[in-house]
Amino acid sequence: MTRNRRPTPLPRLARALRALPPSCGPVRLVAVDGHAGSGKSTFATRLAEALGGAPVLRLDDIASHEALFDWTGRLRQQVLAPLSRGEAAHYEAYDWHTRRFGPASRPLPPAPVVLLEGVGAGRRLLRPFLARLLWMEQPRDAAWARGRRRDGPAQSDFWDGWEPAERQHFAEDPSRPYAQLLVRELPEGYEVLTGPAGTARDAQIITQSEGRSATR
Repeated sequence: MTRNRRPTPLPRLARALRALPPSCGPVRLVAVDGHAGSGKSTFATRLAEALGGAPVLRLDDIASHEALFDWTGRLRQQVLAPLSRGEAAHYEAYDWHTRRFGPASRPLPPAPVVLLEGVGAGRRLLRPFLARLLWMEQPRDAAWARGRRRDGPAQSDFWDGWEPAERQHFAEDPSRPYAQLLVRELPEGYEVLTGPAGTARDAQIITQSEGRSATR
């Protein structure tokens, strides 16, 4: 029997995330991880809106052609270190067209909740700084096919190199087993489920009732 899948109100999820203890100085750093093409960016944008305009750090700005996954040191130095001191971070964003960082740096304030979105956001070296890890529950091959359709034939060479790199990354450093919450995209909204590392508190986020007006 197919159960009735109902959207989880994002304002409810946002309130639960704001109520968590800080994890990186005064900041509750919340990671949104998942396969490329799984809908992380769109979900993070909508969750940030529900959080009242929370800052979002996209890992596409931290990675590069030469370092698809070897960016942990830059992230810790430019972002996590200042946030842990309650200071604004400044990082150089990568331009995927010109293949260079900067030249200007981007600020990231030590807001109550900061979202970290991208493939590998829940990696081993970052988990000690996370208040929660959310995983986009989309099968790998379906996500990749979606990403290829989104980017078109012009990016096919990039995807040919990306897929083995992502496969190797998650084989060596998986994120999903450590996710407290799983996020599934529905035709309208999102369904949030307790993840492999979820707790009773995470389950309460899902089961708590709320009015229909907040199902966005």
